Amino acid sequence: MQRIEILNYPIGEQLWDLQWGFRIDGTDLRVHAAEATRDLWRQELEDEEPAEEEHFLLTQHDGLALSEVGDSVRHFLGDPAPEFVDPSSCATPVLGCSCGLWGCWPLLTVIATTSETVTWSSFRQPFRREWGELAMGPYVFARSAYEDALTEPTRLAADPLRTPGKVTL
Repeated sequence: MQRIEILNYPIGEQLWDLQWGFRIDGTDLRVHAAEATRDLWRQELEDEEPAEEEHFLLTQHDGLALSEVGDSVRHFLGDPAPEFVDPSSCATPVLGCSCGLWGCWPLLTVIATTSETVTWSSFRQPFRREWGELAMGPYVFARSAYEDALTEPTRLAADPLRTPGKVTL
């Protein structure tokens, strides 16, 4: 099983508005998404310098705003509000777009639960259906630890991937 850390951190400089973030086995979910989409993006993007490419990959997604998600327990246990469900796959967004609008460039996953586990699988980008299922997961978490992390997320003072002026791993 994987270990999940559920995070809350400010949206940009807006210290009053927080977003959800995740680390799986110590690695930010956005890093997993960057690795899963790297070769797919290379087919679409013009030649870029390695640093520019890395910045683009790591900033393609951001967290979901707490104010948007509403009932986070239901959402992250696979029963989101109807406006969040992808009708073709019944998938739930776990990351949004870095522009601040979750629906602009979401990372979707199917969240399945049992009494013992929570599983994230079938990661997709709905605006690139031709990419199919991304090479991420499935990630299986112990349900009790997952629910504990969800009800008591780690509060960070800033986005864990960004420092002023640069993106870091």
